[in-house]
Amino acid sequence: MSATGNWFSQVAAVTAFSLRTIGQRRGAVLATAVGVAGVAVVFVGVLSIAAGFRGTMKSSGAPDVAIVLRASANGEMSSALSREETQIIADAPGVARNGGAAQASAELFVIINLPSKKSGSDANVPLRGVGPAAFTVRDNLQLVAGRRFEPGRNEIMVGVGAARTSAGLEVGRKVKLGNNEWDVVGIFTAAGGTAESELWTDAAVLQTAYQRGSSFQSVTARLASPESYQAFKDALTANPQLKVLVQRQAEFYEGQSGALTQFIEIIGVFIAAMMALGALFGALNTMYNAVATRVREIATLRALGFGAGPVVVSVMTESLLVAIAGGALGAGAAFVAFDGFTASTLNWQSFSQVAFAFSVTPVLLAQAIALSAFIGFLGGLFPALRAARVPIAAALREI
Repeated sequence: MSATGNWFSQVAAVTAFSLRTIGQRRGAVLATAVGVAGVAVVFVGVLSIAAGFRGTMKSSGAPDVAIVLRASANGEMSSALSREETQIIADAPGVARNGGAAQASAELFVIINLPSKKSGSDANVPLRGVGPAAFTVRDNLQLVAGRRFEPGRNEIMVGVGAARTSAGLEVGRKVKLGNNEWDVVGIFTAAGGTAESELWTDAAVLQTAYQRGSSFQSVTARLASPESYQAFKDALTANPQLKVLVQRQAEFYEGQSGALTQFIEIIGVFIAAMMALGALFGALNTMYNAVATRVREIATLRALGFGAGPVVVSVMTESLLVAIAGGALGAGAAFVAFDGFTASTLNWQSFSQVAFAFSVTPVLLAQAIALSAFIGFLGGLFPALRAARVPIAAALREI
């Protein structure tokens, strides 16, 4: 047999012998696997929050839809546009038209307080005033109960996320907002986007109720095609009558989610790293014990002609398999527990609640298992090197 073939046969023999002894050390091995599983659960669970929130914000944007705000505004709350400015925006080149009518929705954005179903305390909820064009600009809206609001009346439609998290938003109920009572007439979905966390009403009615005169805060426009965006943007930014910020809707919502998702990811990685450190020490302890209990067997194998390399590989293989098994178990548990779990959080840009679902993605699962494998690698490396350096003569004298 060639030297290479002999080396692989030694690796297989020593590894098989090592794995057969796991049952004798099942307590320590199980503790290590559970520790690594805990790291995977926390890693996937926390980062699935960021992935879900980012996915909700991302699904809110379309490549052929643009949003226009006042220049230097960092969100709709800090923007203001006059009626004349919204008309100029609607007439700009590149805006899609339906029967001659521009597909541009001038909108008003107000933050209201509604009691939370879970805590009972008030939470910030967005109330958006829109015009008829909003329903064609955002063509992913679908009614799941009731009907649309009628223009000129104190009626609101409720996104399914807002209906799920806020009390008193069932169809047929009356809600007191400001000094007025509003009838809840419909509940809608928006393909998982941020609109599902909002209440919608007629913009003209909202302007009167909240004394906003004829002002708006943004214009959302559907473009003739995604390629029309640059012409649309250039026409508006070059117009001396306007001082506006033009963004694709997808870019706008990505920017709105950036700060919060980055914060969640930093916290998640930090917590997982602290837990991984504990799991690493557990793996080191397990593998050092495994080497200590097998020192005579290892010395015997070395005396029979087995090389140091196969011994190192066998210890590393055991450590990796235990860690990967724990990581896979933890990742699977996190998927079952967290994927699709609904929650709401404060959007730091608009200071309003956004309902979203945790998203356990294949990438997160792969990263959790890779992290587990890394813990197993480090946990087995030094014990493996120690096993390879066991003095044969001294160990044999203990037999």
